Amino acid sequence: MARVIVDVMLKPEILDPQGQAIARALPRLGFSGVTEVRQGKRFEVEIDGPADEAAIADVRKMAETLLANTVIEDYSVRVEG
Repeated sequence: MARVIVDVMLKPEILDPQGQAIARALPRLGFSGVTEVRQGKRFEVEIDGPADEAAIADVRKMAETLLANTVIEDYSVRVEG
């Protein structure tokens, strides 16, 4: 079995109100020096067998069709471990 990680983030040109709210809250909580926060999603996909090229291609297809809204989000796929 292998674990494949899909990280999904809003594209840089898309406003991120949740990230902005977090960035505004950090100084009130005693954290300083943070200039920007972007909020995203992480998916852990466990697959049967090795994480070969075919398996990674399937996970990329999952990301494009279900996990990410590719109009406003970018995604990256990596094998953990």
